[in-house]
Amino acid sequence: MECQGGQSAGRAGGGADSRTGGRTAAKPAGEPGRGRRPPAAGPAAGPAAKPAEGEGQMPERPLNATAASLLGFLHQGPLTGWDLVQTAEREIGDFWSLTRSQVYRELAAMAEAGLVEAGERGPRDRRPYSLTEAGRAAFAEWVRREPGPESIRFPLLLTILFGRYLPPEQLERFLKLHRSVHARRLAGYRRQHREAMAAGAGDAEPYAVATLEFGIAYERAVLSWFDRLPPKLRASTGRRSPSGQVDGPGRG
Repeated sequence: MECQGGQSAGRAGGGADSRTGGRTAAKPAGEPGRGRRPPAAGPAAGPAAKPAEGEGQMPERPLNATAASLLGFLHQGPLTGWDLVQTAEREIGDFWSLTRSQVYRELAAMAEAGLVEAGERGPRDRRPYSLTEAGRAAFAEWVRREPGPESIRFPLLLTILFGRYLPPEQLERFLKLHRSVHARRLAGYRRQHREAMAAGAGDAEPYAVATLEFGIAYERAVLSWFDRLPPKLRASTGRRSPSGQVDGPGRG
């Protein structure tokens, strides 16, 4: 996750988005053979007319958030599917789950719907995709929708709920492992924040910084929760500094 040139945030679990009608695993809008308007009936039986350049077919169903995020990244310029996978993992992977297959599936569906345009294949058979005017319009419509509430999936909490059925040493091991993951993530977010601020507050993108600061606040809260677990669960999962603050990498 990077602060510059995009979005960033803490991993608050997976997320549902009311703009998508479900989680990212939901069937994407505009899949091949779906969501396409049939050609208008006419007296001629010839091939359907192609849309004029710069036009595209808007999907009948609302754009899902995964597809919309890819359109958002394409505002920066043409990107290959590989580039988009890497960008998505770096920019939103900590708070929005998606897979490589989803990225390529969405690109194919959006190309068919006229929201993106595929270019010529280049090195390693990678094909760049560029945003069309229809894609810009679809993204603009999506980003104006009210996001709706988040939906958190936190596997560790599910395990803790049924912790009475686990040997205490195994639960302790799970807790120590997960606390260390959150501590490392917090350290990484703080580093990114320092780097962004070192470049000058005026040069830092406020939207990316705000998303990154959410990640910092979230990880601090999670670490604080770890260190306030009941003694029966907590054991040696975390330490406290003499001031009572949560011990962890570099406070900032």
